[in-house]
Amino acid sequence: MGQFLNAISLVVNDYDEAIDFYTRKLDFELMEDTRLSDEKRWVLVAPRGAKEARILLAKAANAEQAKSIGNQTGGRVFLFLQTDNFWHDYQNMKERGIVFCETPREETYATVVVFQDLYGNKWDLLQLR
Repeated sequence: MGQFLNAISLVVNDYDEAIDFYTRKLDFELMEDTRLSDEKRWVLVAPRGAKEARILLAKAANAEQAKSIGNQTGGRVFLFLQTDNFWHDYQNMKERGIVFCETPREETYATVVVFQDLYGNKWDLLQLR
């Protein structure tokens, strides 16, 4: 039996602002937006063409959850967005106002740069060698 990650939960402040960021700034697709209650929605976004893992945008339901918004991994890079055209994607992201934490660098394994999402979570944009 094969397994794969279906979704990764990302705690957000507001569904609509998170959808706007991921679909307009990162050019992700909105895969699903289903209302579950007055306060809760099931919102999935993914890079265009992604076949497996998606991001579940999960609105913080209480003060304890809200503490993790923007710092889900204690300041380390949280997610890794792999591309087959680094410089094209990097330039598009710059033009859309994405905040980069450094200049792109060439590593032995990839061309890589760290950027932040709207809440400050760190991501790698990388193109593997």
